[in-house]
Amino acid sequence: MQAVIGIVPQHTTLFNNTIYYNIAYGRLDASKRDIEQAIKHAHLDTFIHSLPDGLNTMVGEHGLKLSGGERQRVAIARVLLKNPAIFVFDEATSSLDTKTEQLIQKNIEEISRDATTLIIAHRLSTVVHADQIIVLEHGRIIEKGTHRELLK
Repeated sequence: MQAVIGIVPQHTTLFNNTIYYNIAYGRLDASKRDIEQAIKHAHLDTFIHSLPDGLNTMVGEHGLKLSGGERQRVAIARVLLKNPAIFVFDEATSSLDTKTEQLIQKNIEEISRDATTLIIAHRLSTVVHADQIIVLEHGRIIEKGTHRELLK
């Protein structure tokens, strides 16, 4: 089951290891090129290139040496590298600025086109392109449909 599902939770816990290890953990047999692609799709490349040790930078216990947004992007890169049949993004971009979130969302849409993708979000901008949006209130479905249908 773990091979089929890839989850990015809101509060990502990383291993006390390198950025490389934390991304490659998603698919230990991945090539360096595959890892670089995942990094690019998660918009981590500029950040990693700015670090003296690059991919070999230690993230600290639970990723404490990284910001919340950086931790989320490492987790997104990990799941994109894994490329599962089912993606689950639980507030996975909540710590990102709007511009970065939009860029990553576009990449997620392209990469997960042939997969089942569940996005849990509070921001409408995160789910505006979804095939189906389900609106919950107090654990109950109060509306569902496309963005356009929900605006009516």
